[in-house]
Amino acid sequence: MLKSRKVHCTEAQGIIDFGLWTFALRFAMKRFALIIVVTAAAAMLAACGREKPAPTAEQQAPITVNTSEVRRATLDDTFDAPGTVRARLSAVISAKVTGYVQEVRVKVGDRVHAGQTLAVLAAQDLDAQVARAAAAQLAAQSGVQEAEKARLAAESNAALAAATYQRYQTLLEKRSVSRQEFDEAEARHKSAKAGQEMAEATVARALAGQRQAEAEVQAAKVTRGYAVLAAPFAGVISEKRVDPGNLAMPGQALLTVEQAGDFRLEATVEESKIAAIKLGGTARVSIEALGASVEGRVSEIVPAVDASSRSFVVKIDLPSHVEAASVRKAHSLKAVPLELRSGLFGRATFRGGRREAIAVPETAVLRDGQLASVFVVDGGVARQRLITLGAKSGELIEVLSGLNDGDRLIVNRPAGLRDGTPIKENLGFRISDFGFQSAELEIRNPQSAIRNSPGGLA
Repeated sequence: MLKSRKVHCTEAQGIIDFGLWTFALRFAMKRFALIIVVTAAAAMLAACGREKPAPTAEQQAPITVNTSEVRRATLDDTFDAPGTVRARLSAVISAKVTGYVQEVRVKVGDRVHAGQTLAVLAAQDLDAQVARAAAAQLAAQSGVQEAEKARLAAESNAALAAATYQRYQTLLEKRSVSRQEFDEAEARHKSAKAGQEMAEATVARALAGQRQAEAEVQAAKVTRGYAVLAAPFAGVISEKRVDPGNLAMPGQALLTVEQAGDFRLEATVEESKIAAIKLGGTARVSIEALGASVEGRVSEIVPAVDASSRSFVVKIDLPSHVEAASVRKAHSLKAVPLELRSGLFGRATFRGGRREAIAVPETAVLRDGQLASVFVVDGGVARQRLITLGAKSGELIEVLSGLNDGDRLIVNRPAGLRDGTPIKENLGFRISDFGFQSAELEIRNPQSAIRNSPGGLA
């Protein structure tokens, strides 16, 4: 028994010694690994500390750019006015009589010619009125015939009475008849004459009745014609508010016809600008939906000012055709139709005079949200400078603050141009190489002018 206990104690002691040795070995390995990690990190930090510094502005290769000296330019003092495209001639087709719509022969977008039938109303009651007027006309014609016959009879009686009167007058002078017989003949003569006059008056009254009956027939036919709605002029159906079976009432708008190819912009202008707009003057009209810009003529100035908006309406006639170069994505200078439609948004630009101001090509302006900036040359390097923009005049845009006369503006922005980048100026470049001449611009694509100019985009 004692021997067995010793054996067990010896075994337990061996297990404990093995566990302690294993724990010590693991601790030593973890410590060695930690030493290796720390040593590697120190080596990496030392390697990073020995990296070459970023090159300075003097060490970078300069970028060739086109520059221009900032100077004051003569700009058009312009102002914009929003507006809506409307047809110059528009007609609302409405019913003049009450009736159910029997037929609608057009739809929105259809082109119609003058006099073309657009819709038809049921007209049974109108047909009855025409028939009644025609019957009255026949009765009036019969009355005229009867009055004519009565007039002929009265004329015969009057002629006989006149002849008898003449005979009795001769016999009275010869004392062949008594005074009583002569007076009776004279009375019959006057009565026949009065009867003739009455017959003639009856004929005149019958003829007047006949003319009235004829006029009533014409009026009934005209009213019957109101059941047929026709186009007043050639144009396009722009609105349709009726369908077969609807009850049309007098004055109710059913269709709208607009004259094709004849539009104008109705612009809303602030009342303070009224003195700058003249009848017959010109305005530049931009139609954003079509990407077109056309020259329009002021044809009407509404004198009444809207008290709620403090503005007045100016109507500008628009051309039906425009040069393709004035339309976005056009590749030809041929005149193409300007596909205007009522309701399009447009913006009219009016000239209010000329003034001197600092202006730069819009292509030189860098926009970042609400911020605008340009690059200028300062000590041989590019400096980005924040600016405040004003009104646009052609391809130039006014700079209210941020630039001064004499600053060297970098007109093009090569890739990689940043604040502090060393630059090399293209001294032979002039801003006129772009085609900019103050506010009078002769080119349509400034980007192509930049690429074709000396030392263009890098």
